[in-house]
Amino acid sequence: MILESVITCPICGFQKQEEMPESSCQYQYECTNCHTLLQTKPGDCCVFCSYGDYPCPPVQIAGGACCGASDCG
Repeated sequence: MILESVITCPICGFQKQEEMPESSCQYQYECTNCHTLLQTKPGDCCVFCSYGDYPCPPVQIAGGACCGASDCG
């Protein structure tokens, strides 16, 4: 399981490697460069699935399917 992902801000293009929580989804992320608050895209369970180069651990465990979070698309 991959526990780090590089998040790319869609506003300024800044990239930062972040550690992902292993058993939960992260719904918001603040870009450390432009301070835009990134929200999960519709259909994704977390910001790592929306903006990261690797999906979150729950999705990795599920084999690429949505992890089943209550607010998932």
